[in-house]
Amino acid sequence: MQIGNQMQEKQSRNLANRLLDFAVEVIKVIQIISKSYVGRQIAGQLIRSSTSAGANYEEACAAESRSDFIHKLQIVLKELRESSYWLKLIPKASLIPPERVEVLIKEASELSSIIAKSVVTAKRNKE
Repeated sequence: MQIGNQMQEKQSRNLANRLLDFAVEVIKVIQIISKSYVGRQIAGQLIRSSTSAGANYEEACAAESRSDFIHKLQIVLKELRESSYWLKLIPKASLIPPERVEVLIKEASELSSIIAKSVVTAKRNKE
């Protein structure tokens, strides 16, 4: 049982690190786009959603109950989806070339899939 908990903790830390790295890379994009009025508006939305995903994941890891855990993971998913939207909008608004955000869009999608599966599993285990 102890080994299973250690593996789960390691996976949790890997996901926490991915969310942190995602936020850092988004911040780098924000520094580029925030030079224009429109870029600053989008940057404000994107900084909140991308950094909130990791912060809420950390809160989920310390949840007080299974319901609290599920709720916080759902917030993480919501924030990742919002981040994905803003990242897709940036090249469409010609703020930076699409190739600069392609990796971030892919990472947001992968992280969303992982969190969505975690929500489904947590809900199934709650019953």
